[in-house]
This record gives sequence, C-alpha cells and structure tokens, in this order.
Amino acid sequence: MAACIGTWPFSLEAVETAKGKLLHDETALQAVEYAVSLVEDDIETGRHFVGRGGAPNMSGVLQCDAAIMNGFDLSFGAVAALEGVATPIRLASRVMTKSNHSFLVGDGAKQFAIDECFSIEPPERLLPKAAAATSLPHMKVVRCDDLSSNFDRPHDTIGLIALDRLQNIAAGVSTSGLSNKFPGRVGDSPLPGCGLYADNLAGAACATGDGDEIMKFCPSVRTVDLMRHGAEPYDACRQVVREIRSRIGDRKMFEIGIIAMDMKGRYGAAGSVKANQSYPGFPFCVWTEGQKTPQILCAEPTNL
Repeated sequence: MAACIGTWPFSLEAVETAKGKLLHDETALQAVEYAVSLVEDDIETGRHFVGRGGAPNMSGVLQCDAAIMNGFDLSFGAVAALEGVATPIRLASRVMTKSNHSFLVGDGAKQFAIDECFSIEPPERLLPKAAAATSLPHMKVVRCDDLSSNFDRPHDTIGLIALDRLQNIAAGVSTSGLSNKFPGRVGDSPLPGCGLYADNLAGAACATGDGDEIMKFCPSVRTVDLMRHGAEPYDACRQVVREIRSRIGDRKMFEIGIIAMDMKGRYGAAGSVKANQSYPGFPFCVWTEGQKTPQILCAEPTNL
C-alpha cells in the first residue's frame, strides 16, 4: 500500500506529485525528494517560507534548511543556513548519499553544492521580491473561507512523508525559516528527531511551527516511538502535543503541528493551532492508495 501526507494545505501539490511517483512504483525516498523540490523551486509557494521566494533573514539574504530521512536504514542528510540553492532538499539528499557526513551548514554546505555541480544562483534570482518579503509579518493571517481553494497563511515548513508499495517509508522537510531571523539561525526542521524522523520498524513523523521551541521536545522521534509501541498515528500525535502542553502549561504553549504515518499507511495529525476564521485547527494533506485525489483535512487543537 502506498500513501503520503504533508503539512499545511500548500503541500497539496507535493502530495499529488508524490502520489504519481508512488503509483509508478518509485521509492518513498524518490517521491519525497522530487515532490518537495517542486515546492521549493516554485516562487509562488515561497510566501509559505519555503525555498525560492521565501522569507529572507534580517540581512535580506535567503538562508534555507532542509533534511531527508530514509526509514529503511535510518540514513539521513541535511543542510542548514544554505545560500544560493533553490532546491535544498536535493542537496540534503546528496549529503546523505554522496558524502561521509549527515549534516552540512553555511559555507560548507554551499561548497558541497558547488562540488556536486549544483547551480549557485544570485540573490536576485532567489528573492526577486526581497523587499516585499522582508516586510511580511511572520505568520500573517489572510482570511480564507474555503480551505480547499486557497490557503494564504504563510508558514515556515513543508513536511512530507511517503510510504511506498515495498513498505519503505521516508520523510523530508524544507524551510526558509523565521522571517527576519538572525543570520545563521536554524530551527527544528532539519534536526533529526525534531523536524522529522523515519523508521521502517514503526513509521514516520514531521513537525512544523515554532522551531525554536519545538527543538526542545524532539516531537518527531517521540511520535515514532509511540507508534513503535503500538499507538496509532492519530493517538501518538495527540499524546506528544499533550505531553508538551503538560510540561510547559497553557500560557507558554507555542504553535506546533505534527503529522505521522505508520507502516500500514494509517495517518494522523495533531497540533496546538487554534481555530479561527481561516481554518478550524491544524490543516494537512493526505492521500492513500485507493483514493483518486488527495484530501485536505484538519486536526482540531489538542488540549490536556
């Protein structure tokens, strides 16, 4: 059975793309890398703080983070504070398969991209509307009554999980991070166990939201561990959010969304995202084999 799940409604195109790859018997890893790279390279999805056209740092420079993990052998590749590369998920994959390392950052990641013959693009090609992007308030909400037609709320991560017909699972994430961030800032997204985790013995999970807070709790590996011990994905996601809320209290609770999928293709999601005029909770996209098209669903806020 093949299946795919992504964070936020803007992942709909990625889920649809991954679906096509999986139905043509490509691997989960191939599906994740290709689908996320299409979102990264589309300047229209940059407003969601991903890839080309994403949110620059306080110096007006686009620095991107991305990671990919293979549940088959736990291989992992990541890049952070990467400049000049429009598709950082592809470079993260190359780190995983073509280097002796798992994580490269800053100038080192850029040099590796050059060594691997990636095109290094000038800032004006990656941020043609840099001035406008810099002025965007982080997490701006634009009214949208129909989730399926458009979802214009900027976010800072695409997370994607794919399960292929050979029962291998993979996860990938990509982000340009917090708008107006300090140069070199890295959030949870590319950190294994925080922004993503995948293991064929249990399943996979991705997290999105306030990365500076999320990384304190390693929610992705915690979610996978709960599935490893028998929890269904929905229950595992909710338990992790509850554990965080219990630890810090409602007053300090930050924005987080978690998606998960087990090795049977069952999926789940949970978050602290509050219902408002734009959405009734944490929205995500999902497709399982047998469905004609992906769906946009929403997880209501998880409380204690």
